[in-house]
Amino acid sequence: MRAAARWTQAHLRAHRPAAVLIVLATAGITITLLLATALFAYATDPWQRVFTQSSGAHVWIHTRAGTAAGSLAGLDEVRATSGPFRTVRATAGLQPGGARATLELRGTAQRPTTAAPQIVAGRWLDADTDAGATPGIVLDSSVARAMWAKPGDSLVLSGIAAHLRVVGVADTAEAGFRAGESPGAAWVLPTTLAASDAGGDQRGRTIGLQLSDPADTDYVVQRAVTRLGADQITDVSTWRQAKAAAEGDNQLLGRLLGLFGLGALLAAALAVGGAISTRVRAHLRDISILKAIGFTPGQVVRMFLALHLGLALGGVALGALLAQALGTLVPGRIGDAMALWRQLPEHAWLPWAISGGVVAFIGSATCLAAWRAGRVPPVPVARAVTATGGRATGLTRRALGLRIPPALVLGWRGAFHRPLRSSAAVARLAVPLLLITIALGTWTTLDRFTSHPETVGLPAALTARSDTLGERELRPLLTSRPGVTAYPGAEVQALVPGQTGTITLRGLGTEAHPYPFAVVEGRAAHGPDEAIAGQGLLDLLDAHVGDWVRMTVAGHPHVLHIVGRTIETADAGRVVSTTLDTLRDDDTTGATSAGSPSPRPDFYHLVLPHGVDPGVVRDALTKASAGRLEVREIPNPAEQLTAVRAVAIGLIAVLVLIGLAELATTIGAGVRDRSRDLLALKAVGLTPRQITAVIVSATAFVTLAAALAGTALGLLAAEWLINLQGRTSGWGTGIAQCPAPAVLLLVIAVAVTIAAAASLLPAARAARRRLADSASAVL
Repeated sequence: MRAAARWTQAHLRAHRPAAVLIVLATAGITITLLLATALFAYATDPWQRVFTQSSGAHVWIHTRAGTAAGSLAGLDEVRATSGPFRTVRATAGLQPGGARATLELRGTAQRPTTAAPQIVAGRWLDADTDAGATPGIVLDSSVARAMWAKPGDSLVLSGIAAHLRVVGVADTAEAGFRAGESPGAAWVLPTTLAASDAGGDQRGRTIGLQLSDPADTDYVVQRAVTRLGADQITDVSTWRQAKAAAEGDNQLLGRLLGLFGLGALLAAALAVGGAISTRVRAHLRDISILKAIGFTPGQVVRMFLALHLGLALGGVALGALLAQALGTLVPGRIGDAMALWRQLPEHAWLPWAISGGVVAFIGSATCLAAWRAGRVPPVPVARAVTATGGRATGLTRRALGLRIPPALVLGWRGAFHRPLRSSAAVARLAVPLLLITIALGTWTTLDRFTSHPETVGLPAALTARSDTLGERELRPLLTSRPGVTAYPGAEVQALVPGQTGTITLRGLGTEAHPYPFAVVEGRAAHGPDEAIAGQGLLDLLDAHVGDWVRMTVAGHPHVLHIVGRTIETADAGRVVSTTLDTLRDDDTTGATSAGSPSPRPDFYHLVLPHGVDPGVVRDALTKASAGRLEVREIPNPAEQLTAVRAVAIGLIAVLVLIGLAELATTIGAGVRDRSRDLLALKAVGLTPRQITAVIVSATAFVTLAAALAGTALGLLAAEWLINLQGRTSGWGTGIAQCPAPAVLLLVIAVAVTIAAAASLLPAARAARRRLADSASAVL
């Protein structure tokens, strides 16, 4: 044991930089995996916690006012219900010109026991104090955040003469408020609801169904539609949709962290395995001496394993301590995720499992190389009798004949004259560069969302609507700004075949003035009954471009011809878009008589000139309309993924450390191999400077091959992974953006330059070393 400890100590002193790099890279990998796990927990557990605490409903059914929604409580699969509540849709605002939102007011005298709103600020309604001249209202937290409302604020609601006072804000497990798409839930007393003068088309009923088995969700929705009638149901939402909306971009960020963390772990394992293999070849005489003095093969294997497992343990411990100590201090969602994760039960064991998994994975990669060390014979075999390479190839001879500098020719031959060993070195160096290219591809794709949103389905920056201005007044006002183009639009909720959920049917633009959709497959919709769809809708219906699809809006069927696929970031891509003319034509055939929402322009999408600040245009339009126009910025998914940039920088730093560790191994192997050829190189007349150039160029050629392979494969992998994420999220393929060629060339040039600079000093020392022509020089 004492001899093994002294050998390990001497080994660490001789390879101190490589050991430090391995420890730092392992620490970075551990931090990345811990953050990824925390973000996954942050993405899912808040919703699950609210659902459990509130005894949430799995299905919410929204119907017309006269529908017997309470009859759904008799379904065999229903365990409990929330409601039915009488509802009224109203537009609420804090002040004229301020932020406004559409609310679904639910009349209830008592706090529900099933799907009970969880009060996070203020209190619940009180029949004695909240039924006076200033009625009380409780807002869902999602709509309260959108309106910047808090307990004590006064709200102005359409259809209700009295101002309402916000008495509480509550969390729910329902799908949250989304401007222009789904209203926010709010609770008032029945007397307040009765005071509304809203028309019949704004009144309805809502019931929440808690199921005995959540897997029966789709079946229960079908039974509800059959019992009540498709023309009586206005909207359906399920717990799956609410959970997916709550996870949102946090889950995507967690996936990115997990992907890069696992990739970096693979790169580190390859680097450690390559380092051990190289050191075994470099220390054949030392291992033989250890066996000669009594070390068994098992002891040699355990010694190498202990050394590198110790480095892995040091890196994992350092990474875990940094993540636990500093994780909550990171600004944004990463810090919030770490703070929440500490409160969850799995935090007691999951960090230990992740840390142990990292050590085990790296340890498994070292076993094969350590086993080779155990097989080294106790008597070293002279390698001088074995040819170290074949004859010079025809390419090499022609290169020398063309008077290419001998250092480059011999460096090329030295880099690749052992194909298997060279290929292994290139592959190990290529993995970090491949992952760096993927990270750059992710960064470039996010830049595309922010700098050129029109290419990813977001041509409009603002959406405007008004309850008081007519269309004749509204359109000139919207186009009064130079370069601003306004496109009228309307949206309705439609039931898809199978009647298990609703999708968005959107009319946007006109045939004379079509909206600039980002069509990536097929063509834009021009004629009657033509439409384009998002990937999420095509997957939901198992349809393709060219198919005809049927959907129902308030009992009225719509049959549309899907002529193209567009990148659609709203509603998980479950959107069918057509022109407002087509939506109006379908409505005039009978939808209006059935009571469906009118397809007149409900809003206008505003496309701004490139480079114009949306905030400036929004403020100017609000001021010009004297507060009668509500203008909102259309959310860009990239704005919710700003943390990805910081994550990409951190991951690139970790991958650079792994690459440097592997580069140190490659340089050591190259210097050792060239040391056996020093006498021959000097005998043919090469100076020490030329010998140094041979070693440096050999390292540079290996790095160049790895950089070319890594960036080429990284481009393919980045496009595939980003488009895969786009397809699974419902946005659709076609969102990936490759890094600019100048950036890729810079990555290759930096990698080769670092490799050449790092190998310069070891090569110079080797070139000036005095070697005796003895067996010890070639063993």
